[in-house]
Amino acid sequence: MYGSLKRIPRKRDELGDGGHRVSSIGHRDMFTISVETSFWASHQLVLLDGSKEPVHHHNWLVSAGLSSDELNSMAVVMDFRELKAMLDDILSEFDNRALNEISYFRQNNPSAENVARYIYEKLRAKLPEGVKLQNIRVVEEPGCAANFSESR
Repeated sequence: MYGSLKRIPRKRDELGDGGHRVSSIGHRDMFTISVETSFWASHQLVLLDGSKEPVHHHNWLVSAGLSSDELNSMAVVMDFRELKAMLDDILSEFDNRALNEISYFRQNNPSAENVARYIYEKLRAKLPEGVKLQNIRVVEEPGCAANFSESR
């Protein structure tokens, strides 16, 4: 009954699709990785009535999820250390700062959602060809997180 869902192993030269494994139901393999790092920063949100909440700080936790259909010559999506260094480079702009002082957040409320979008846009531009940024997750504090990914 479920035999058509079973994955059938094939030799690479018999795949006929550029080397991608294809299951009998037509799905391609995809590899995913993620890294996580943190920074400390304060922010002050502008509320709906135009007033501002008190300035407060967080130890922000950021994770980046990436994917690729193929592994590189090292048999990885991307080297974790290289990815973490890229992410840390972006976050160095925020660390030990008031987010409201950063140009982008003078125009955009420094919410966790906007922090995630900003990091996403910066990191996406740095990635090697063939590697797709799936999402950025920003945690302000335990239990309070925002995710950003592009719609498909």
